[in-house]
Amino acid sequence: MPKLLSAPQVAQYQSEGVSWPIRVMSSDDASGFRAALEAHEAQTGKPLQGNWRHKTHLLFTWADAIAHHPAILDAVQDCIGPNIICWSSTFFIKEAKSPGFVSWHQDSTYWGLDPDDVITAWVALTDVNEKNGFMQVIPGSHKIDQLPHLDTFHKDNLLSRGQEISVEVDKSKACGIPLSMGEASLHHIKLVHGSDANRSEDRRIGFAIRYIPTNVRQTKLRDSAQLVRGADEYGHFDWEPRPKADLDEDALAAHANAVERQLKALHQGTDKTSFRP
Repeated sequence: MPKLLSAPQVAQYQSEGVSWPIRVMSSDDASGFRAALEAHEAQTGKPLQGNWRHKTHLLFTWADAIAHHPAILDAVQDCIGPNIICWSSTFFIKEAKSPGFVSWHQDSTYWGLDPDDVITAWVALTDVNEKNGFMQVIPGSHKIDQLPHLDTFHKDNLLSRGQEISVEVDKSKACGIPLSMGEASLHHIKLVHGSDANRSEDRRIGFAIRYIPTNVRQTKLRDSAQLVRGADEYGHFDWEPRPKADLDEDALAAHANAVERQLKALHQGTDKTSFRP
């Protein structure tokens, strides 16, 4: 029996490559996580950006709590099994009335993970709707082969390489993913998806956490990750520590090491050495 998802939700993920909405925390808890993020931003005087948007769960105890949230892991387990690794996390923050967007793409394009049994839990820390740029997907597209992509490095594209599918996407098949604060969606690494700019008066904040079963390996280099549930019998990754305090010396060192490895994998074949702001 599934731990959190209903049988139809599991079937939807398997057949369409996406399942939503999934209530993983209360709106009050989600608001608290948003407050923790914005307290850090207030202290630094700027939005979370650059390398700290990625693998954020290694830097802050509150982001670590999201990545290890029992309800999120229960939902992930229902789809990929009980032995779970957190490979990465990324904040996708669209400021109010900003041009930031996510082009149509497949996550699998540059990640180097094999096999492709990789799932993203996209957790809404604000309400997410069409006006503020909700994610749009092509249901069932996870079953097609890897599509060719073109790197644009467009300044307003929130993706690491500004990558976009270089063949025509049939947008008539697209489906929007509205979420309430504290809800999540799950999507497969090969699902074709993207999102438009935020035209609303408030920020749109999503935290995307990428989970894999322990048999998945990184094909480009020796990578690091975090075992978050179950046991590992394969040894494909070096283990990353959980932060004991926000931005302490050990957390900063672990994050720098992990991001350096991820950048080498994601930006292989380019001259890029960091994530864009």
